[in-house]
Amino acid sequence: MKQERLWTKNFVSVAAANFFTFITFYYLLVTLPMYAMEHLHSSPSSIGLITAVFLIAAIITRPFAGKWMEKAGKYVVFLSALAILGAASFFYFLPHSLPALLLLRLLHGIGFGMATTANGAIVADLIPDSRKGEGMGYYGLTQNLAMVAGPFLGLTAMQQGATTMFAANALFALLSLAAGLFVRLPENRAARHVKLPTNKIRLLETSAIPVSLVSAFFGLMYSAIISFVSIYAKEAGFAEAANYFFIVYAGVLLLSRPFTGKWFDLYGANVIVYPAIVCFAVGTYLLSISETALLFLVSAALIGLGWGTVFPSLQTIAIQVAHPQNRGLATATFLSIFDFGFAIGSFLFGLAAAKISYSSLYFYSTFFIIAGIGLYYLLHGHSGAENSNPPVKYRKQTKVQ
Repeated sequence: MKQERLWTKNFVSVAAANFFTFITFYYLLVTLPMYAMEHLHSSPSSIGLITAVFLIAAIITRPFAGKWMEKAGKYVVFLSALAILGAASFFYFLPHSLPALLLLRLLHGIGFGMATTANGAIVADLIPDSRKGEGMGYYGLTQNLAMVAGPFLGLTAMQQGATTMFAANALFALLSLAAGLFVRLPENRAARHVKLPTNKIRLLETSAIPVSLVSAFFGLMYSAIISFVSIYAKEAGFAEAANYFFIVYAGVLLLSRPFTGKWFDLYGANVIVYPAIVCFAVGTYLLSISETALLFLVSAALIGLGWGTVFPSLQTIAIQVAHPQNRGLATATFLSIFDFGFAIGSFLFGLAAAKISYSSLYFYSTFFIIAGIGLYYLLHGHSGAENSNPPVKYRKQTKVQ
């Protein structure tokens, strides 16, 4: 039987829009705190608000974005979100105080929450059901690559001055909008004839909550890595290796993605998720005992293979257990709950890092990651790999043109 196409113009366009959306996120994540301290004379204690306000706005917006897509349509919300991101990026030239910058971050966070929700819902419609795991894996890879490219480009542009830094950020936002304009979402005619119970006040997709809670738990652990790994490397005496941590991370993702996504589709989620969690735990343990740059980078490879496989797998499950008409709400639910876990983790591990060493922090995190195997089993894995596929009563109605 002929395999359904994955690499269509629409899929590539949505993936590109997602890549540039996350480029701007990670770009500003590393540059704005330094900009606020150097140019707005903000105190170190208030710098955390720059990220916190942004994430809170995104978390609150996502459930509403899922409902907006049900009413106005995914494409309308998708383009509106990219337009908000573009406008917000141009406004970064204006603020001359921290309160003004935080107000802009609030607007930017709303656009980011809408965009990531709409992107995920649209790409879920575009990927053939038979290649859902593979397609979502490649889509998730755009975020991982942006995590490497964003900080590198941001720190490089910042050396040229604030004007250059914000101009480059605005360019990336415009590229995201340009990519979105090439998307043409096909009608899912079969799904339109499915009668679903309605609930006007429902802002979360209940079927996606269990696996979303799993993602939030692992997000707690992952936040410790992305937030403190550079500081840890500097204290350990191999600061130069920190520049290559996420490059190795992304390189392993590029090499593994063609296999892990296909195996997800062929053998089910459990066959992929359990080994990936173990790989994530081993990588974090090696990070905790790293005394050389080589071991430090080996840990990056294992964390990239582990977490880089777990996250898109869980997102795919969240989408597949929901009805096709609720994919937007399922995406919003998954990302909102994950972001909440990530934000809480950044705060808690920041407090913990003030009491214990970073190596101890990563050492104890290893045991929490291993405990996540039990959490995944209880909330999803025990039901079997078949639950990673669309519910039986929907399968004949979910063919994407």
